[in-house]
Amino acid sequence: MGIIKKFNDFERGRTLPSPLDLNNPEHRKKAEYHFRWADHAVLRTYWTNFAEIAPGAYRSNQPDPARWEEYAQMGIKSVINLRGVSEKAPHFLFEEECTNRLGMTRYDLSFGARAAPKVQTLLSLLEIFHKIEKPFLLHCKSGADRAGLASAIYQHAIAGRPIEEAQKMLSFRFLHLKFTKTGILDLFLAQYAERHIETGIEFEDWVRTEYDPKALQDAFSKRRIIPL
Repeated sequence: MGIIKKFNDFERGRTLPSPLDLNNPEHRKKAEYHFRWADHAVLRTYWTNFAEIAPGAYRSNQPDPARWEEYAQMGIKSVINLRGVSEKAPHFLFEEECTNRLGMTRYDLSFGARAAPKVQTLLSLLEIFHKIEKPFLLHCKSGADRAGLASAIYQHAIAGRPIEEAQKMLSFRFLHLKFTKTGILDLFLAQYAERHIETGIEFEDWVRTEYDPKALQDAFSKRRIIPL
């Protein structure tokens, strides 16, 4: 039981100094260790889940400092962080440090992967899409689920691609597993696709006038899923 508690405390950052100061060498070392192992950056060293979703628009998993440098050299000007603001988390502090130093404009939006998307979150994402300077990168932790949904929305609502094509942004190609709890994102797009095909309604109008997060959640809860 003690080992499990220690692991949980480590994974949730409870063993990190508070407040965490990256300018403090000891704090920084602990933050790097946490980012590498608890946030699974070690798995993302060579697996980036990086892809171009439309001209000047890219998706990936959580970059590390070295990759932020690479993306800056590519000309990336803006970033959409779908993990939201987390001032105590090393992944956020490293991202904030890197994007500020490299002159990238960052938009922080807390997006969920295992629950029905919130109306206001979707509208905020669309607002960002309409004003963001390209080239831009959007990312979550693994680049599979939240990044997949955001990419699908961008492809269809902004780039004008058919919804059937945009839905492929949520696929095993990016390690999205629709038979788990993240499958609610597939159902969300499927509900919109059905209404779009029937009536021609545009995505933003559907979100504002028809989309019901509770009804979506209830419909999804009735399905058998693997709780991942």
